Amino acid sequence: MCSGDRLVADFMAGTGTRPGLPAALDEHLTTTVDGLWVVWAHKVARPSGDLFIPLRGGPGYPADARAECRLWRDHDAPDPGCTCGFHAVSSRRLPALRVPSGFTPLTVVLSGRVLAFEWFGAGVLWRAERQTVVRIERSARPDRMERFLSTRRRPDDPDGRLAVVPAGTPRDSGPVRLNLPVSAPVLPVCHDDAGWCAGSRTFEHSPASLVLA
Repeated sequence: MCSGDRLVADFMAGTGTRPGLPAALDEHLTTTVDGLWVVWAHKVARPSGDLFIPLRGGPGYPADARAECRLWRDHDAPDPGCTCGFHAVSSRRLPALRVPSGFTPLTVVLSGRVLAFEWFGAGVLWRAERQTVVRIERSARPDRMERFLSTRRRPDDPDGRLAVVPAGTPRDSGPVRLNLPVSAPVLPVCHDDAGWCAGSRTFEHSPASLVLA
C-alpha cells in the first residue's frame, strides 16, 4: 500500500472554512455548491457493480463512505501513526504512474480529517476520513491511429499528432455541480491503496505513516 514521507498537513475539510494549508497544497482545494471546502484527488480501482475494489483486493468501497480504523479502536481514521483512512494522490500525471490492467482512474473528493504526506517527489499522498467518487474515467488504451500516423510523417510535420478539441466541463467538476451527500456509510478501512504504489516501489521513502502487516 502507499506510505508517505514527511507529514506536511493535518486538517479538517468538508466545512465552510477554508483549511489553512501550505501554499503548495492550495491548488488541490475546491468547493461544493454549498460552499464546503474539499480536497480534489486521484486514485485507481476496479469497478465491481456499485463498489470499487482497491489494488490490494478486499470487499471494496461504495462511491461515498466514511472510514473507521479496523485494527485499532483507540483512534479515529485517519491517524498519522496508522494506515487507516482512504488513500489518494494529488495528481495522476506524476512521473511513472501507470494504470494497472483491469483498473480505472477515479477522481475523488476528500473531506473530514485529511492528512497530507510528501510522496513521489513533488506529489502528495492524502489519507482521509471521507471519500466521495465524483468521476470514473476510462482506462487509457494505445492509440492505433497515432501509431499509424507516426509511420507516415512528413518533413513538415515532425510531430505527427492530431489536434484534439478539449471536452466540455466534466460532470461534477469543481464547485459548479459538486454536491456531497448529507451522510455516508461507515466502512472499516485500514489497507486502502491509491493504486499506483506498485509502480513506485523503486523509489526510496522514509515512511511517515506506519505500514502495518
